[in-house]
Amino acid sequence: MNKAKYTDDVPGDRRELLKIIGQLDRPAKIMVIGGTDSGKTTLVTFLANRLVSTGLRVALVDSDVGQKSLLPPATVSLALAELPFESPSELRALKHYFVGSITPDAHFGEVIAGVKRLAEIGERLAHFVIIDTTGYVENAGEDLKRLKAELLRPELAVLLQKENELEELGRSLERFSRVIFLEVSEKALEHSRSERRNIRKEKWRRYFENAQEYTADLTEYILSGTRMFHGEEIKGEERELLEKLHGWLIFAGWRNRGYTVVKAGDGCRGVDRRLIHCIDIENLSNLLVGFIDRDGLCIGLGILKLINFREKKAEILTPLRQEELGKAVEIRFGRIRVREDGEELGLLRRNAL
Repeated sequence: MNKAKYTDDVPGDRRELLKIIGQLDRPAKIMVIGGTDSGKTTLVTFLANRLVSTGLRVALVDSDVGQKSLLPPATVSLALAELPFESPSELRALKHYFVGSITPDAHFGEVIAGVKRLAEIGERLAHFVIIDTTGYVENAGEDLKRLKAELLRPELAVLLQKENELEELGRSLERFSRVIFLEVSEKALEHSRSERRNIRKEKWRRYFENAQEYTADLTEYILSGTRMFHGEEIKGEERELLEKLHGWLIFAGWRNRGYTVVKAGDGCRGVDRRLIHCIDIENLSNLLVGFIDRDGLCIGLGILKLINFREKKAEILTPLRQEELGKAVEIRFGRIRVREDGEELGLLRRNAL
């Protein structure tokens, strides 16, 4: 299920934009910005199809982590278009960068790093790199778009707006890019939050539909995105004392400039969080993780099912094949819990793990 499909029935300003793009030195980066349901992906699809129809190669960077066209969600992805296509979902992603969430809130660093890394790869492969962004354009969303443009220095920043809503953002981007304003098409369709969630659910389901369980020896991987397994393991009386003091059942714990504990029981109210970092065991159930290669790019995703703390092993559901898993050197913990049927179980705070 995808919101955007190729259409040649577009407002005239899109064709004028194509003329401007055709005059750019190559390779050139084009960043497409707009609010939710403003037609960003439809515009990206139109531009890419018209360019490849003239024999040019186009790299698409999909950074809309929640409403991804290129699977899977919670990543920034890169695909190469050399032939016309109806929907970006038809394209096979070449590279991913793990964000670990379906919202850029609290994950600006990952989103910006991912777009930068993949745009650089795209410039080596294609004549044009078109960057699709999230609909997050207000308040902190303005900062995210500005930071992306400051780092990427795109040749064009295309802003889709209604009633001059993005004029201030456009002025802030003019230092780093040529800015083009387009009106949101009257044919742009609005989707409710539940509709967007259902679209995402189908994409999660499709990604994990052929997944199998993999037993990961955690001692063989770099573990990031969590404080677990960092420091000296706590045992015996030390562990028992923490349990009695706070009324917890502690599954595992480590000492490293304070304590990190995985526990069940009452929350962390009254606990000095500078001394004790609490991880609720339930947050590790159906948690999204990324398998990361030596270059820091994401090979694919998994769903954490169980951690055996005693043996330092994890059961992870993933569609990756054994040879792909063999390229991973790092397991990165995300901040969304999701089942393989696509049902999202909730987002976690940045500091939850």
